[in-house]
Amino acid sequence: MNIAELQTKWPHLVSLTRINRPIGILLLLWPMLWALWIAASGVPSLSVLVIFILGTVLTRSAGCAINDYADRHWDGKVTRTQNRPLATGDLSPNDALVTTAILMLAAFVLVLFTNALTIKLSFVALFLAVLYPFTKRITHWPQLFLGLAFAWAVPMAFAAQSGHTPASAWWLFAAAVIWASAYDTLYAMVDREDDVKVGIKSTAIFWGKYDLVFVGAAQTMMLLLVMWVGFSNQRGWVFFAGLCLAALLVAKQLHDCRDRDPKECFKAFINNHYVGMAIFIGLAIDYLLSPAAH
Repeated sequence: MNIAELQTKWPHLVSLTRINRPIGILLLLWPMLWALWIAASGVPSLSVLVIFILGTVLTRSAGCAINDYADRHWDGKVTRTQNRPLATGDLSPNDALVTTAILMLAAFVLVLFTNALTIKLSFVALFLAVLYPFTKRITHWPQLFLGLAFAWAVPMAFAAQSGHTPASAWWLFAAAVIWASAYDTLYAMVDREDDVKVGIKSTAIFWGKYDLVFVGAAQTMMLLLVMWVGFSNQRGWVFFAGLCLAALLVAKQLHDCRDRDPKECFKAFINNHYVGMAIFIGLAIDYLLSPAAH
């Protein structure tokens, strides 16, 4: 691809990788930051922090590219995705594969500046990121696979910061998996009618009229698991205040989605960014005020 061709394709590459729509980056970022702060007892290594923030941007962008490659025959039939660059023909399937490879390679180069355990875990991250988009054809639980892919940053962050993955890493990993399964179900509720027509599977379709029961139960389980991690790491009242705020945001999401209006479901999906932020701010301030942090 020469310079002129790259300039022509650049706006479509931005659309392919969703750099202009950072919600996915933020949803991937918050659990990683929870993990990093707990692993470092509130004082993470600056180099590890920078590596993981950049890695989050790169891997989410790569995930979007491979997702559009996997969905290239279906996106044109779904209202929300019909203008994606592979669906319109502005980019080729090969463009998506090359973009994915470049971004994943860049992310792997970053991981090389960590340690052996993190490098080993990064291969699992690659497998999960590539696997997820193709699960929509074979199972009603692609949201679970998305959760596994997004949450894998948690044990990686523990490994990079502390050199091991204690029990807290895996409890927090479980919380992040369940959380992503919940908010991506809200996202799937937006496209449910189109997905049924084209044969794409999702938890929103699987649960049907019990969709919000599932979302509410999953969000509650996530909050309980994060609370357990807080107790296990002797966190104080500020952390639990942040968790209570997150619980109120979750309750609002469920209330707003009670009529299953696609616009409200999409807003609720976006609102999960604030859930993750509330938990992180509570955690970060709690560590900042802790005597052990000084």
